[in-house]
Amino acid sequence: MINKNILILVIDDNKTMRRIVRTLLNQLGYNNVEEAEDGVSAFNMIKEKNYQLVISDWNMTPITGLELLQQVRAVDAYKNLPFIMVTAESKMENIVEAKNAGANNYIVKPFSASTLETKLNAVLDK
Repeated sequence: MINKNILILVIDDNKTMRRIVRTLLNQLGYNNVEEAEDGVSAFNMIKEKNYQLVISDWNMTPITGLELLQQVRAVDAYKNLPFIMVTAESKMENIVEAKNAGANNYIVKPFSASTLETKLNAVLDK
């Protein structure tokens, strides 16, 4: 049984996209959601709170979602933090790069609530 009260951090430089992801999460019963607009602030938030899942956009500045993932994975305390990459890029090499950097899963935009649910279940149902 998946705990839907987990603390989730959604990171995207696009406010509308953050709102869409939050709405989809809410529809799936995940209501404990916080947002960050870039990787730098997200990493600071990760250091301050005990997030149980990170959903991050790939294409952001000043650091990309991939760079954020690499920073997160470089800290022992966050090696097992579930991390889902979201991007408009469906190129196989990007998916491989994200997996190699330690992403637990990968979602290509645009996506539905059912796609998000499938990815969440794959990552959280251990």
